Amino acid sequence: MESTLLFIGNIGMGELFLLLLILGIPGILWIWAVVDLLSSKFANRTEKLIWLIVIAFLPFIGAILYLIIGRRQKIKPSNNWDQL
Repeated sequence: MESTLLFIGNIGMGELFLLLLILGIPGILWIWAVVDLLSSKFANRTEKLIWLIVIAFLPFIGAILYLIIGRRQKIKPSNNWDQL
């Protein structure tokens, strides 16, 4: 039995692993950055819009920059337990 995937054009397991590594990790980082950005609150809408544009036009680099720098710009939710 041959270990090639005929429906993907004779790609072997090594090539498939490399393809998933090259496309999968940046894709996961991009999705993580977009979901985190859209579910977060910022001080103003302009910061959020700028990060959305950066992530959209520079997918891999923009996602990494947002995850390193942009997440610090989010508004932290207040802890209501301190007021009790």
